[in-house]
Amino acid sequence: MPGISTSNVHIHITNLFGLVGFVLLWLGLVEMVRVLINALRNDPLLGWAIGPFGVSTLFLSEPSARLILFSATLPALVSGSVLYLGLFTALPSPVMLPHTLLSVMFTLVAGILLSSLGDWVSAWRDLIYPLWGEARVLRSIQYLRGSWASIHFTTFGRSYLREHFGSNPTELLQAL
Repeated sequence: MPGISTSNVHIHITNLFGLVGFVLLWLGLVEMVRVLINALRNDPLLGWAIGPFGVSTLFLSEPSARLILFSATLPALVSGSVLYLGLFTALPSPVMLPHTLLSVMFTLVAGILLSSLGDWVSAWRDLIYPLWGEARVLRSIQYLRGSWASIHFTTFGRSYLREHFGSNPTELLQAL
């Protein structure tokens, strides 16, 4: 199997299909935690979007600072836990990595940044520049349109768009 070797570091892929499965499991669990956090919110749901960066939700109100930080921290913790358990414990690993402190820390930090950097940027943006109501809805729709996500509105979301913007979802999405 392919491997990378330098003077001190030996990385060996023992099972390519296992590595692909592990990466899919890792990212899938992180995305499921994000969806679960959004499902537990008790705010009116305007719609949801499915795109290349996962599943996103459109809520009318700005969440509390505690919920914003929780929704950024929990996926990062799950990501680090899954990476550590899958790559550095006695469980069979698809990649043989050195178990030095430096390689463990580098792998965990890189994996957490890869899977959760967007959450932390969004949390920072929401804490520094909070938006409510129509401005929040328009910002969320513009972001989702820019990421090529498919946006689906709930019945409440369609009525909200009709009342506050005077248009249906198709007209609003074409205008933005």
